[in-house]
Amino acid sequence: MLTNKLAIGTLSLGQHRTHGLDKKIIVAAQHGFSGIEIVFSDLEAYSESNNISMLEAAGTIYKLCEHHAIEIISLAPFLNFEGSNSPLQERLQTAQLWIDLARVLKAPYLQVPAQYSKDCTGDESIIVSELQQLSEMGSTSQPVVAIAYEPMSWSTHYSTWESALDLINKVDRANFGLCLDSFHIITKLWADSQAPTGKFPNADGGLRNSLTRFKEQCPVEKLFYVQLSGGERLDPPLTKHHPWYTEGEAPEFTWSKHARPFPLEADLGDYMPVGQFLKACVAEKEFSGWISLEIFDRRMMVETFDPEDAAKRGQESWTKLNEEQKL
Repeated sequence: MLTNKLAIGTLSLGQHRTHGLDKKIIVAAQHGFSGIEIVFSDLEAYSESNNISMLEAAGTIYKLCEHHAIEIISLAPFLNFEGSNSPLQERLQTAQLWIDLARVLKAPYLQVPAQYSKDCTGDESIIVSELQQLSEMGSTSQPVVAIAYEPMSWSTHYSTWESALDLINKVDRANFGLCLDSFHIITKLWADSQAPTGKFPNADGGLRNSLTRFKEQCPVEKLFYVQLSGGERLDPPLTKHHPWYTEGEAPEFTWSKHARPFPLEADLGDYMPVGQFLKACVAEKEFSGWISLEIFDRRMMVETFDPEDAAKRGQESWTKLNEEQKL
């Protein structure tokens, strides 16, 4: 049985503006989650609805989490920072606000998805330098905020765990490491939204070999935390005739926004081998850190959706994953 502490992202408990951040925190605590990832847009909505500053909102949310004995593990997602063609000074000012908020929240991690905009440079020396500056901002005062870097399957330059780990080694800062998300690993190697079969050719072998390399090559201390979600098999495939198709948008991104249920929710179309990912990257890797459920389910976008349903589904998914690991 997995002994990792379980967290959930706030957007994974409801995606309508009326699903208040405070309600979602209480629901997560009531349903046995040990931690929560605070999504910036949820914190911003809470700030605006209560007519208080973002820093005041962060302080209030921290106290609420403390009262309900739920840990804040991250502030997420700090998007499209490194290598952007926009002025660096402006990006660093924004980064400082995020880090200040993370400190007030006492979140150990600022989650940074790998750049996915096309309006960026591929010059690795620039990317490394900017990520070093970001890491140093997180470590210049207490508490230290670590940068959890997430390669996404549609990221522009760092879309695999191998390329992200290579970058982590070049950034070479103690507080810069990996956020590993099952959806991105699986949709890069195994699940194909545009194929009638739902899979890439040699999907099974490709995923198996990559997970074996991960176990052998990634230092466990550089794996900061793990995110899990399922993915619906799309029928029809995500081609130009699909109602979700968006010209110029990466199909994995479109897929991610609409159809990421909890792992093993087969009744909602999930077919991804999350258990295989979990066995390799957590159980066999002997990773003892946080696991977080990050779900983007279109059913959660409507006002009538109840965040309590998401919390129940999340715990049911975690139970199924644990049972699968025993087999």
